[in-house]
Amino acid sequence: MAANSPFDCVLLDLDDTLYPGNTGLGPALKRNIDEFLQAKLGVSADRAAAMRVELFRTHGSSLAGLIALGYDVHPDEYHSCSYVHGRLPYERIDADPQLARVLQSIPQRKVLFTNSDRAHMKRALERLGIDESVFDAVVCFETMNPHLFGEAREEARAAAGGGEPPAVVLKPSVDAIVAGLRVAGTDPRRTLFLDDSERNIAAGKALGLRTALVGKRARSKEADYALENIGALRRVIPEIWGVAGSESISERSDRSMDKMPMRSDLDSIIQPTSIQA
Repeated sequence: MAANSPFDCVLLDLDDTLYPGNTGLGPALKRNIDEFLQAKLGVSADRAAAMRVELFRTHGSSLAGLIALGYDVHPDEYHSCSYVHGRLPYERIDADPQLARVLQSIPQRKVLFTNSDRAHMKRALERLGIDESVFDAVVCFETMNPHLFGEAREEARAAAGGGEPPAVVLKPSVDAIVAGLRVAGTDPRRTLFLDDSERNIAAGKALGLRTALVGKRARSKEADYALENIGALRRVIPEIWGVAGSESISERSDRSMDKMPMRSDLDSIIQPTSIQA
């Protein structure tokens, strides 16, 4: 670990963060979700598209919304090769040797923190040319939602007893950020969180993380840094490697503290990125 770095851990989002948001995977994902809704619910194409938008708006993802509304949908069915993630055009993700080298050079604990399922994560990393072993740990859909699989799923459904179905945990909910921090095992104030979603960044900042908004030229009010793309990481945040930047992390943080959202507001903050469906 870099002796002079203010960070002990780096949390990195995957989709639209480690690879660009212009790959075309987002529009393809929306089409796949629409087709899943048509097949599962027997609705028209127009109705499926409208449902997808509403489920995103009210629940953070189509899957979370379907489960919350009481539909019997298993995550594996939703994410499977027949539907949402399985048919994405992964060939549009190009290998990025420079990113692989930068990730290797980060001296802190590195945690991949994605709403996506493990199978999608593995395929995306494979296309990028990044071995999963680069990361010290992974937080993904399965990590945050063990209650939706196997015996735990049946126990959760039995415990509900016809009441509220078990909730799907995804960024930017408090539970998701806490899950990421638990795996990181570090002080939030010494943990750097990189994500392309302003809502996810706001959630992380509210729980005390240092934040970097990826894919934007300018910082949001909750972001300590902004990177146009992940390739600018070493230039924009040299503090990771113990090299002082033009403005210290403490100066950034002090300036943003007054604008920090309250923790009680976080669970109403829902805006997934295009791949986190």
